[in-house]
Amino acid sequence: MNNFFKLQERKTNVKTEFIAGLTTFLAMAYILFVNPNQLATEWNVANGLSWGSVFTATAIAAIVGTLIMGLMANYPVALAPGMGMNSFFAFTITAPFAYAFSWQLGFASIFISGVVCVLIALSGIREKIINAIPQDLKYAVGAGIGLFIAYVGLKNSGIITFLTNTQGVTTPDSVVPMMGDLSNPLILLAVIGLIITVILYVLKVPAAVFLGIVATSVIGIIWRAILKGNGALTDVLAFGLPKLPTSVAQLPEAPKFGAFLSGFGDYNWGDLSSIFTFAVVVFSLVFIDFFDTAGTLVTVGSRCGMINEKGELEGSGGALIADSTATVVGAVVGTSSTTSYIESLAGVEVGGRTGLTAVFTAIFFFIAMFFSPILSVVTAPVTAPALIFVGVLMASQLGKINWGNLAVAIPAFFIIISMPLTYSIATGIAVGFLFYPITMIASKRHKEVDKIMYILSAVFLLYFVVISIW
Repeated sequence: MNNFFKLQERKTNVKTEFIAGLTTFLAMAYILFVNPNQLATEWNVANGLSWGSVFTATAIAAIVGTLIMGLMANYPVALAPGMGMNSFFAFTITAPFAYAFSWQLGFASIFISGVVCVLIALSGIREKIINAIPQDLKYAVGAGIGLFIAYVGLKNSGIITFLTNTQGVTTPDSVVPMMGDLSNPLILLAVIGLIITVILYVLKVPAAVFLGIVATSVIGIIWRAILKGNGALTDVLAFGLPKLPTSVAQLPEAPKFGAFLSGFGDYNWGDLSSIFTFAVVVFSLVFIDFFDTAGTLVTVGSRCGMINEKGELEGSGGALIADSTATVVGAVVGTSSTTSYIESLAGVEVGGRTGLTAVFTAIFFFIAMFFSPILSVVTAPVTAPALIFVGVLMASQLGKINWGNLAVAIPAFFIIISMPLTYSIATGIAVGFLFYPITMIASKRHKEVDKIMYILSAVFLLYFVVISIW
């Protein structure tokens, strides 16, 4: 095991990797419930898709993808159906008011996008693209993801909420972010958990992030019992506060294995407009998956010391193949695009450095398939402190960016600010990469720009044009 995973070389051990794997799993276990909630919409359920089948498919995709990542790439990175991608599937691809694909055809489009990503990864193009990214922009991607993941934690916990106009009608210019109500037990629990995590980390307690999750869970369970005893447990609090599970084990429902194949037969391939629509969907899926994964791997690689002297991400080829293969597997069993999870940084911060972390995470996902009631303890207020604190640690990469070099600082800033504000890692990367050649050309340093970066800028421009007019 030491030789296979290079434990000594990366200064870690089995115990540390186990704790890291468990921490990563706890930080992203929410996807097992959130993903079915997203995909099993009213229109998809009416046409035969079920919550239970998506739950099982989500677990299978996470298990297979994470195992491949750990065993093939030796990266401490876990995979699962991606947030954002599931919303795109549910409310754009299959929604009756958007593209109105059947859910079977939706999975078919995901299957094709996964195959395209596998071919790109096998060709080595994807790895070359990642290595062509300037080091300062890689730091910006890491810092931007840090702000993004902290924002996700703040938003999901309610610490940050949104104020609409007095009529309660939300319009594009009426939503204002503001501090949540700190008297709300859910929000207060997240704040207490964050304080505990920060104190543990400052005191250099091993596995501080993991212990913060455990402590927050215990406090939440006790708090829930007190509120219930006082008759103050509302439906909202009952949904968000952790509780002791009423049962332990539960058999998973069978996934919609191979259902994507029927989607190909139901589509109108004789119509040029329909073919173009399908191509746009596949292109969008490939784009999001490609650059979400690139951002995650670069960031995790930086934290693990896998960026070499040339600024290249070592061993990224296997990681990219693992990610792409997981998307194909997910489509086959019936779930949305699978991607590398930035929550893997929670495990990295407690010492995870090798693929053994990913293997342990995959094992926990397998166990969760049969012991899903236990996961009721892991609610948004419990995981939020871990996400916020990891964001704090990642923001340290801001100091590595050469802010005195405006040609680099400007696109770096746009990457960092765009990720949380657009709620998309891929969009943040696209915006920054569009500005990079512009600033370099304007400063007469165009010869320093890799040709791949020019090609990427053209692709990003095409992407924004397509989504704007289609």
